[in-house]
Amino acid sequence: MRGLFWILALFAAAVTVALGIRLNTGYVLLVFPPWRAEVSLNLFVFGLLALFFVLYLAVRALAVTFGMPARVRRYREGRQRELAASVFQDAVRLLFEGRFGQALKKAGEAHAAGTAPGLSALIAARAAQRMREPEKQQGWMERAKADDPRTEAATLMLEAEMMNEARRFDEALLALGKLQGKQGRHIAALRLELRARQGTGDWDGVLKLSRQLAKRDALPAEVVGEIRTQAHLGNISRRKSDLGQLVAYLRTVPDEERSRRVARAAAEALHALNAESEAQNLIESVLDAALPDDWQPELVGIYGRLVGPDQMARIAKAEAWLRRHPEDGRLLKALGRMCLRQKLWGKAQSYLEASLAVQPSQQAHLELARLFDQLERTDEANKHYRASAVLDLR
Repeated sequence: MRGLFWILALFAAAVTVALGIRLNTGYVLLVFPPWRAEVSLNLFVFGLLALFFVLYLAVRALAVTFGMPARVRRYREGRQRELAASVFQDAVRLLFEGRFGQALKKAGEAHAAGTAPGLSALIAARAAQRMREPEKQQGWMERAKADDPRTEAATLMLEAEMMNEARRFDEALLALGKLQGKQGRHIAALRLELRARQGTGDWDGVLKLSRQLAKRDALPAEVVGEIRTQAHLGNISRRKSDLGQLVAYLRTVPDEERSRRVARAAAEALHALNAESEAQNLIESVLDAALPDDWQPELVGIYGRLVGPDQMARIAKAEAWLRRHPEDGRLLKALGRMCLRQKLWGKAQSYLEASLAVQPSQQAHLELARLFDQLERTDEANKHYRASAVLDLR
């Protein structure tokens, strides 16, 4: 539709010009003493238009001629930028392909050409780190910090990641501290900090970060659980020589973070410090609340080794557990030990023999041997000593 309009307009203009030329009878008198020239007005107008176009074309030709060097220079610069961009893309591709030597070379070329100098330096630093060339890695990291302020956060993140991989965790935390001061902490930075604090053994910091990441769904639940377990085990190990600190710390552990290994380590640490009452309360609270699938026979073994004045109460508690888990060999062995400690010879023998029937063990044989020694039944005691030795050889 627009094309048809312009065609009609062109024809109308042509008709207008033709009519104007035909009806125009004016003339122009040009006097150049001693010459005089008389031309029609129409010819004079066309002559002016022709002169204008000639001058215009001449000026354009001169501009094109004298601007040729600048255009050639711009073309070459554009071509160089295209080539440099291609080299930069090759460096990124080669880095992800694992061809680190070639990636380092291409990144160096891109940096020399001025193409994203900060990112080019970071790519070169990563490639050098993968090639185990620390001097080149450090050099390129320094260039990345100096070349482009916009890549400062990326530089700090990469530095922290590489320091973690090199197990230089204090330096990783230093880089992450600088990043936090400038841009705060996002999920990727929190993950790097978590790894660094695990490396330095800052278990309180690990617990804090794991809880933050769990709130943001930044880690799978299984991973979070394992991280928390390791942190609690580390803190228990650090406090296992001070009963006051250990008891105070265990009171701060939430129930949902008290995994099987944490409960066992806590019970063993309390037992080693002769804190029998605290160990008893801990084990009973865990096992009383345990579902059938969460039953922890390891705690039963520690429970059976507890000494002190509460043996009869412990026997009653263990017998209550036995009604729920009648085939638990460790529970039967623990009951046998506690009954032996209370000189309940018949019950001790019954429980220990039942434990051997369910799950033969060297400890049960030894306990039975000691029981028969107490009863001066030497032949039976020797029989169980020999059986324990055979199991030891296995």
